[in-house]
Amino acid sequence: MTSEQQRPRIGLALGGGAARGWAHLGVIRALDRMGIQPDMVAGTSVGGIVGAMLCSGHIAAFEQWVRGLNRRDVLGYMDFALGNGGFIQGRRLMRRFQEAFGAVDFADLDRPLAVVATDLYSGQERWLREGDVATAVRASMALPGVFTPIRLGDEWLVDGGLVNPVPVSLCHAMGADRVIAVNLSGGLVGRRIQSPVTATANDSSDDELDEAEADGPLGWWHRLSSGMRDGAEALQAQFQRGDADAAPGVFDVIATSVNVMQDRITRSRMAGDPPDLMLSPRLAHIGLLELHRASEAIAEGEACVERMAPALEAVFDH
Repeated sequence: MTSEQQRPRIGLALGGGAARGWAHLGVIRALDRMGIQPDMVAGTSVGGIVGAMLCSGHIAAFEQWVRGLNRRDVLGYMDFALGNGGFIQGRRLMRRFQEAFGAVDFADLDRPLAVVATDLYSGQERWLREGDVATAVRASMALPGVFTPIRLGDEWLVDGGLVNPVPVSLCHAMGADRVIAVNLSGGLVGRRIQSPVTATANDSSDDELDEAEADGPLGWWHRLSSGMRDGAEALQAQFQRGDADAAPGVFDVIATSVNVMQDRITRSRMAGDPPDLMLSPRLAHIGLLELHRASEAIAEGEACVERMAPALEAVFDH
């Protein structure tokens, strides 16, 4: 047998976690430095986005793009759709991906990719491996209450994190001999999402909002993206009841509920189908929609791999 035939096939399972998913970029970069190249990728939600960029050969350009995002950029990609199954349609963001990186079919990728979605009405897990990659990724990231569902055939699909937040089982089904899993939900349960007060380089132009902006769409986004704590005042008036100082806001409820759900589901799935090695970047300080904090998340992804380097060398030494 050749050395290539003897080498175990490595699967990379990239978990969901919205803005925290930029840490996947740091993980991939650090694994590459160690000589660990995944033969296949399975992703849920943002893990599907990063997986698609890796498997299509656009990972470096994509990292450069996300590092340049600021709050105003993110707001520009959000096509709000209140009353249409979610607050954000996500079409504008996916169209931006296609404009920058091209329309890609699963058959065109340089290594196998699969993304996880959930059938909204049956609750069944769906493994998307054929057709347009952008459509599959958009379905996988349709976080209930935030992004509108996607219709694919006869089904309405939502976030794969509802059923398989870190798709280790999918990597095994794709033929992986060994699986590296990246869990973005570690350490989140029990912590109220809060952002540090220090500004990042990308925020220097918009952290200080003038009086007009504070009451306009940018102010709405500023409150939403800062950990999704309280949401817009108008939305609070519609959805929140009781004492506003004591009760959590609607976005706080969504974000914290997602954290609890994904943590519990991940623990259950891992008990029955564990990876060979789990990477858990420390990302509790980054809110779900703080997409402008890519540099922080990427750095922590790299640091996580460095902390786990001895274990990685022991398991994947070849």
